[in-house]
Amino acid sequence: MNLLTHHIPADYTAWKSDFDAHAETRRNAGLTLMQLWRDADGTGVTALFEVNDRKKAQAWVDAENQTDGPVTARFMRTA
Repeated sequence: MNLLTHHIPADYTAWKSDFDAHAETRRNAGLTLMQLWRDADGTGVTALFEVNDRKKAQAWVDAENQTDGPVTARFMRTA
């Protein structure tokens, strides 16, 4: 299972520094970062994660929404 997230940070540099600093938190939530993209014409950031524990991953998404602003998140399976 995968998780696709989308953030729109006000300051990409500050967001990326915070994102990198919380790699262990994501690992503990059962998430492995597979790819990170920046919008070509905007400030949005999209991340693709492999999900090892959906319950923990959902708790991470919920926490992100409470602390780092709105995060759009979609759990997905290979078709």
